[in-house]
Formats: sequence, structure tokens, C-alpha cells
Amino acid sequence: MTRLSVNINKIATLRNARGSNNPNVLQVAIDCEQFGAQGITVHPRPDERHIRYSDVIELKKMVTTEFNIEGYPDDRFLKLISEVRPAQATLVPDKPDAITSNAGWDTIKNEKFLHEVIKELKKSGVRVSVFVDPNIKMVEGAKNVSADRIELYTEPYASHFHQNKVMAIKPYIEAANVAHQLGLGVNAGHDLDLFNLKFLKQSLPWLDEVSIGHALICDALYYGLENTIQLYLRELN
Repeated sequence: MTRLSVNINKIATLRNARGSNNPNVLQVAIDCEQFGAQGITVHPRPDERHIRYSDVIELKKMVTTEFNIEGYPDDRFLKLISEVRPAQATLVPDKPDAITSNAGWDTIKNEKFLHEVIKELKKSGVRVSVFVDPNIKMVEGAKNVSADRIELYTEPYASHFHQNKVMAIKPYIEAANVAHQLGLGVNAGHDLDLFNLKFLKQSLPWLDEVSIGHALICDALYYGLENTIQLYLRELN
């Protein structure tokens, strides 16, 4: 079974636009779980423009499914993981001013740094996933730094899906097979939606989890949150 983890960053963006607590991020997380989501993902950034570090602390008390915290592993992030101890920490190479994640780690150039970070994270009993492009060398590098999983960056797949979906998915299949052979779990995320998710699920072997935020929240404006989560779960069946 491939799990659906709902990224609720955009809910926090909407809340922050008015400076109050509407919508209530904590309640939305609870509702997502009640509506069938098997995980909650957040990505607190240094400027706290959407999810705040204080949100993460409170969410830990509320989330009953799998809690996944994404972020660049600076000292503040590592301290947060140590305090919250989520089920999973997903490491991304974003610069502080990045609008959204737009590339995976170079796990070869950053081998020493990632190895030290992951060693520290595992002291908290956290599963560690490393965000990578669908490149076999980067997957092998993730294994070398002692990651437990990779998260495949799926924006290139989504961008080329309507042109040639078979070619778009090909490097992801190769990367997932190598990851499985190496004993790594496989996650995927970025620009997945109701148009491209089913083909990804049907084509990609060993897919443990997808993390979806922007498209899912946009769809919820039209279909409602409960219906939207059910629609995404249906694509994963």
C-alpha cells in the first residue's frame, strides 16, 4: 500500500495572510486524518512564512498517523527533530529563500555533511528520507550516507507527463528499483496531482509514500477537503 501524506503548508499560508487562526492548522491536520490521510507533512522554513516552528510542536500532540517533517538540516531543524521526534525527517537541500523545493541533494558532493546529519538524527529514533532526483548515482549516494529512504523529486515527471508519460516515468522506475535493491524505502513528491498520480502509482515499484500539498489543497477549494482526500486515495488504490 502506498500511503498518502498531506502537506498542510498551504493551509498555514492562508492562515498567515490574515494574522489570525483561520483556518486552524491543527484542526485541518486532525480532519485530514479523519478523512483518510495516512500521514501529515510539514516543511517549516526559516522565515516561517507558512508552517511555524510552534505549529510543529503543537502538531506533534495532535497527529495520530505518520508525522513527516521536511527541511534543510540546519541547527534549528536538527533541534526541532530532536524535540518532536516525528516518524520521519525528510532532508531537502533548499536555500532559505526558496519558494519551494526545486532539486534533490547531490549525495556525493554532500556525503560527509549528510552522513553526519543523519547520524545525529538517528539518535532520536527518526526514520530519515533524503530528497533526490531520479539519478542512480544519487540514490546510491543516499545509501552511502545511511538514509533509510529516498524521496524522489517528481517535478520533472509532472512537467513531461502530458508529452510522453512513459518516457517521463522511466528514470523513476530505474531509481526505485535500485533503491529497493539497496534496501532503501521509496517516497515521492512534488507536483503530483489527480492527473498524474495514478500512472505514477501503477508504474513505480516499491512506492511507500507520496507527499502532496499544493495540488491537493487547490482541489479542495472545488471538491471539499474530505472529498479531495478520498479522490487522491482512490488514485493510489
